[in-house]
Amino acid sequence: MIAFGGFKQVKRLLCLGAHSDDIEIGAGATVLRIVRENPDVEVSWCVLSGNETRQEEARRGADQLIGPRAGRSIILKDFSDSRFPEHRAKLKEFFEERLKSIDPDLILTHARFDAHQDHRMVNELTWNTFRAHQIWEYEIPKWDGDLTQPNLFVPLDPDDVAAKIAVLRDVFSSQRNKHWFDEETFRGLMRIRGLESNTRYAEAFFARKFVVA
Repeated sequence: MIAFGGFKQVKRLLCLGAHSDDIEIGAGATVLRIVRENPDVEVSWCVLSGNETRQEEARRGADQLIGPRAGRSIILKDFSDSRFPEHRAKLKEFFEERLKSIDPDLILTHARFDAHQDHRMVNELTWNTFRAHQIWEYEIPKWDGDLTQPNLFVPLDPDDVAAKIAVLRDVFSSQRNKHWFDEETFRGLMRIRGLESNTRYAEAFFARKFVVA
């Protein structure tokens, strides 16, 4: 497990999402903070499922959050949505052959206890592939009610909160018909996590192993 000494030491960031809006929902404002505090960071942004429309949304979302200064590699795959457990072998092969060599300083990925089977599979493969890396597991609100008690909080600038919400609102038009996909949901969760961490807004993560430099 690498020691973590702050975002300025993150030279290589790996963001993993099963679906095209997962990273933005779970860690979008944290990515904005990392890029602002360390503009030389190299961001690898991997979304594992999606048709042509969803992949274009993923690309736009990544570009807007990463911004023009930081280097980036956007990796878009088309594994079948909601079928990740059936494709475990192929997913594992992809992780080993395409992602492992990135050797990131920080990984943002799905949470172990997420109720969505695709999310859980991404988490399992993240930990299986990256054995000595800093891994933060983000949360995604959903109908299943699987939010629990995180142990790591990233305080957020209000401008980053607004920028994250703007990306979700403006980029992901394919999701607007979902009753929960709105500003109140996203801002409300960040406000609650801010309350819990004695600040205004925060994104929360699960850090099962954490070493401070």
